[in-house]
Amino acid sequence: MQNLVRLGFLIPPGNPNTEGEVIKMARPEFSVHFTRMVAFGETGSLLGQDERNQSQIDHLDENLELMKLVKPKVVAMAHTANSYTLGKDGEAKLVDRLQKKFEIPFITAFGSVVTALKKIGVSNIAFGTPYSEQNTLRCKNLLEEYGFNIVHFGNLPDVKNIYDETPERAGQLMKQVNASGADAIFVSGVGMPTIDAIDNAERNLGKPIISSIAATMWNSLRTAGVNCNIQGFGSLLSGKYN
Repeated sequence: MQNLVRLGFLIPPGNPNTEGEVIKMARPEFSVHFTRMVAFGETGSLLGQDERNQSQIDHLDENLELMKLVKPKVVAMAHTANSYTLGKDGEAKLVDRLQKKFEIPFITAFGSVVTALKKIGVSNIAFGTPYSEQNTLRCKNLLEEYGFNIVHFGNLPDVKNIYDETPERAGQLMKQVNASGADAIFVSGVGMPTIDAIDNAERNLGKPIISSIAATMWNSLRTAGVNCNIQGFGSLLSGKYN
């Protein structure tokens, strides 16, 4: 066990789904390790999301102090919405500061999505979120800042708490936002279970689908130098684009 490459994940408090999805994707070549970020209020609710995001950002140094004790090869901030609060420049400065301070590669869920979309070579995308209209528009604006053309987008209806969502509903969102002009589909929201929906949706819709947590795992492995293809959770993790 001590010779395995270690991947670190920072998880929002109250998120009951992401650790399970990451563990499901884990393979014998590496180990996965978790620390909870700091935020208060009703976790997973659309109300107060900005305040919780900022709290998590403000306490990242404490998270990294704890996580570095297990000597990970990479640490991933597994919460896409933090990037919508930070913005492109704010995230770049944060990543640079934390990497210099802790001397550990630090990646974000949204940054991983951008890297994955560029890797598969698409610029025309559709996307969906389980967020409010406001944060969905923030996602659109940020994707456009990175140079992507948004063909179609939308948010999942009737979301009361992101953490109560299901892979079936995630699959519904993938179908909902699909458009003929989109070369790929991105589904935001690490806290919404997605990985069990990707394979089937890719077969039905005929295009690559990138979810936040799938991209985060893929980029964690890539950053840590682990050559490991993971089957059953979409074409990105399967090694199709390596």
